[in-house]
Amino acid sequence: MKSPTKRIVAGKYKGKTLKLPPKTTTRSSKGIVLESYFNTLQFEIMDAVLVELFSGSGSIGLEALSRGANRIVFMERDREALKVLRANIAQTDPAACEVVAGDTFENIEQVISRLKRQREKAYFFIDPPFSIREGHEDVYDKMIDLIARLPVEIVRLITIEHMTALSLPESIGPYTLQKKKKFGKTSLSYYL
Repeated sequence: MKSPTKRIVAGKYKGKTLKLPPKTTTRSSKGIVLESYFNTLQFEIMDAVLVELFSGSGSIGLEALSRGANRIVFMERDREALKVLRANIAQTDPAACEVVAGDTFENIEQVISRLKRQREKAYFFIDPPFSIREGHEDVYDKMIDLIARLPVEIVRLITIEHMTALSLPESIGPYTLQKKKKFGKTSLSYYL
C-alpha cells in the first residue's frame, strides 16, 4: 500500500511532495483549510516565524516556509510522525526549521522563552488531535490552558484547527476570537 502524500501548494517549494504519517497517529489538514489559512495570512507570513503545534507531517509549517516565512518551529510527539516530518523538512530548508520533539504541552515553555529571548513574535498554528481519539479526551482543555499562558509579546496570531462541533470560548486568556471559518467537520478559529 502506498503511503499517503500531499503537495506544497505555492511558493518556492511548490509541487514538492510531502509524506503523511499513518492516519492512526495524525490527521492531515485538508487542502481547503490550508488554502483558507494562507489566504488569511496573505503576505504577512513573509519573513515571519510560525510555530506549528502538533505538527504531524509539517504541511502547514512547510507551506509557510515555501511562501516566505523566515523560520518554522515544529512541535510533535509521535515517533512515526517525527520520522515523516524530518524527511519532509529535508526536502526544503532544514536550516530554517527547528523540531521540538516530545510533549507539546511540556515543551511550549522552551519555545516561549526562546521567542522572548530573540524578541520574536510568531504565528501559532494549533491542530491538536481531535478529542474523540483515545487518550485525548482532555486535549482541548489543555490546549486552552496553553493558549492562555502564551505571553502577548510573542504572539502575532493564534489559529486553531478543530472539530466544527466543538465550540471554543470567545476569549482565552488575553486573546479574543476574531473569526471562525467552517469547512464541513473542520473549522479554523483565529484569536488575537
